[in-house]
Amino acid sequence: MTTAKARREEIYHLAVTTGLASVEELSRHFAVTASTIRRDLAQLNEQGKLARTYGGAVALGAHPEPSLRQRTGEAFEQKQAIAAWAAAEVKEGESILLDGGSTVGAMAHALRDRENLSVTTPGINTLQELADSPGIQVDCLGGRLRELSQTFVGPIAEAALERMSFDRVFLGADAVTVDAGLCEADQAQTRLKELMARRGNTVYVLADSTKLGKRPFHAWVRLPAPWILVTDNRADPEQVELFRQSGVTVQLVDLAPAQAA
Repeated sequence: MTTAKARREEIYHLAVTTGLASVEELSRHFAVTASTIRRDLAQLNEQGKLARTYGGAVALGAHPEPSLRQRTGEAFEQKQAIAAWAAAEVKEGESILLDGGSTVGAMAHALRDRENLSVTTPGINTLQELADSPGIQVDCLGGRLRELSQTFVGPIAEAALERMSFDRVFLGADAVTVDAGLCEADQAQTRLKELMARRGNTVYVLADSTKLGKRPFHAWVRLPAPWILVTDNRADPEQVELFRQSGVTVQLVDLAPAQAA
């Protein structure tokens, strides 16, 4: 039988490595009551190891939010392949909404030479990519600038969305899980993503395989089906099947053999 000390050490290990599941899931995992798990989380919080959140906890300092520049260099081949596939989905004459983030920014780069497009975005990197594209009308969702993500958020951006609709919406995420949805470091970002998803006829989530099933932060948005998860062919088959069983369409983008090995 697992001792309380060993259980708490494993809970902390989960928070540091993959992020914590909900109290209910932890209760089932350790075969103890939810109140026992809450006491474990409370003690870890008192020790300064975890920060309490609604329904669970996250490790303090275990998952510092990387800057946009740092994220751009991570999983580079996967992001480029996903971005190219997503850009090919966009048709001439469409109005699209591009989220912030490194993968969606790579998609914007792939659209630079397109004609007769309307692009709206809260992301500074997308604005920079498309600023000199004569065939693309660019609109910016203004608001409060988050320095780390280089994305505008807040009530000004949210209010602007109420006057718009789009053929396609492309969202990024720090992580994606079947049960909780899209994960971000900041609740203002998840709130904006929720509103963005409501404004599109077709919604895509661009997330490389390293982001599936992870819980690095504590801000979440659950997207109503149907939506399309675009990831790469390194994705865990079990994760892919879980998403498909939940009603999500999963598009696996092939990488070159040398990259996928």
